[in-house]
Formats: sequence, structure tokens, C-alpha cells
Amino acid sequence: MRVAMYYNNNDVRLEEMPVPEIGAGEVLVKVIASGICGSDVMEWYRIKKAPIVLGHEVTGDIAEIGAGVQGFEVGDRVIFTHHVPCHDCTYCQAGQHTLCDTLHSTRFYPGGFSEYVRVPEINVDRGGVIKLPDSMSYEAGTFIEPLGCAVRGQRKVAFKPGDSVLVLGSGLSGLLNIQLVKALGAGRIVATDIHKYRLQAALDAGADMSLNAMDGDVVAQVIEANEGRGYDQVIVCTAVPIAFHQAIQAVDRGGTVLLYAINTPGTEVPLAIYDFYHKGVNLISTYGASPLDLQEALKLIQYGRVEVEAFITHRLPLEETITGFQLTTKAQDSMKVVIEPQE
Repeated sequence: MRVAMYYNNNDVRLEEMPVPEIGAGEVLVKVIASGICGSDVMEWYRIKKAPIVLGHEVTGDIAEIGAGVQGFEVGDRVIFTHHVPCHDCTYCQAGQHTLCDTLHSTRFYPGGFSEYVRVPEINVDRGGVIKLPDSMSYEAGTFIEPLGCAVRGQRKVAFKPGDSVLVLGSGLSGLLNIQLVKALGAGRIVATDIHKYRLQAALDAGADMSLNAMDGDVVAQVIEANEGRGYDQVIVCTAVPIAFHQAIQAVDRGGTVLLYAINTPGTEVPLAIYDFYHKGVNLISTYGASPLDLQEALKLIQYGRVEVEAFITHRLPLEETITGFQLTTKAQDSMKVVIEPQE
């Protein structure tokens, strides 16, 4: 079978590998669509594992089923995830599934940018394979995992209908968060970015206002846009260090700052500790998604509460995966790139 082998962001090669053989409890999936995630182009993180086949936002058809697998049949349309929790450890029992050691050690083989993927028994058994509704396209299904991450973030912050929300950074994660909080009943939603294309995308996604973060005093502008008050929730969807400082300034007293973007290890960000203390700010981080979050994300997409297909700007065959990586790295006039290995 063909795979897109990652060496670095500017070197992704079409190579040949044997179709994986599956064992008891496992399934083989024929990949139909695989989204490129922003984390796929975090070269500081990915390159140390290269060469590697990436891709974890994946949908396809079950092509083969191992002995003992129940609940699935050959031909089932599915979304499958690379990480699953054990559901038994201290963290899982406390509802902190994405802190589970098992979740951080599980994976499928070789990766979503390939023609076939072997899904291990533990992934099948612990909720890592979910049937796609007939009404949902494979491409829409690739958003279940990234939307599930946003769902988990809102679960952690205990979102309340009517909350005002500021989203710093209007890339795909920012847009998914905008659509999610709007679907959940947010009050005023304001977004920032530095690219005109993404500022318009934020409005299209449901933000009431979008502001250029490089144009004047953005903190004063976003507070003015919320009738002079800070925001109940500020979601940091950019790794630019100044955004963390802006978040503390723009959040309301007793409000919450949700750290959504991942920064390079060792990066230090400014923190006005007096403002943090005096305003009673809740600082919360979030990572990944659990099977429960994925199920909720699926329903939000299935019933049109979150509309995702408009975010797809490029659909590329497997041999053009390198183009997809370059588009995602530049983060300019593109939003979501989906690789279609069977094309």
C-alpha cells in the first residue's frame, strides 16, 4: 500500500509499505479521508519521531475484522482515534481521561496518511472506533476528533449559556471553539487574529465581531466590544506568548482562561500575577478528547449544531500530502486540508 512518510514539514514522501496484518480483536480500515491537524506540522515535536506516517483525524471503511470483534462488520463506515484511555486508573475514574498513561501510549498503525490502518484491540475495545451515521460524509467525520477536543475544553470550564467568550486566534481550533460555544448558547463572541482571511472566517463561523490583534490596543478594543466588561471565558487558540498576557487582561473578574494552544517546551509566557490574583481568574488547560467527547462531537456535527464542511479548503490525493503540509504550515489562505488516499 502507499503511505505519505513524514521526514519534516518540507519533506513528505510517497512510499510503499505492506498492508498491515491484523490479529484477534483488531480491525483493518480502508482510509477514505484524513485531516491534517495543526499538531501534525509542529516540527519541533514530530521531527524527533521521523520518519513516521502521521494522521489521526481519520475516517474509512472496515475492510477486515479480527477474531472476537463484536459490534462491527466489514463495510462499516467509521471514525477511529489513535488514543484511548483505560477507563480504570485514578485519572480516568476522576474524569481526567486525557491524563491517563494508557491514552498517551496507544496508537494505530501506521497512521492516517496511508491507504490502510490497523486499529489495535485496545482501541476497538475502549471506544476508539465509532460508526459514522449514513448522513455524515467521511470528510465531515474527520472533524469529530478535533471538535471532541473543543468539547472536552468546554466540559472542563463548566460553560454556562449566556457566557461571553473571547477567542484569541482564529485558526481551525479557534473556529471550532467559536461554533461550539455558539451552539451551547454563548452570549457575545469576539475573536482575534492577524490574517484578514481568518478574521472573516471567524465571522462566518458565528463570531459577533473579529478584530486584528496587530491593530492598536486589542485588549481595549475587545473589552469595548463587550460593553466595557471582561469576558466570562477567554480561549487561547494561538501559541504566540503575548496572547497569554492579553487573556489575563481581557478576562472578567472570576472568569476563566482556557489554554487551548500548545507551546514549544521551554517557552515562557508573561503572567501578570497581581491581575491573576486580584481578579480571581481560573486558569485551565485542556488536551485531547475521550470517547465520550468524541460521541458528543459526532452528534453536534450529525444534527447540524456545528457545521464543519465549509472549513475544508483543500481536498488532496495521497501523493500531494506534502502540499497539504505546506498549506497548513503557512496558515494563510487555507483552513482545513483533507487527504483522500483512495483518490
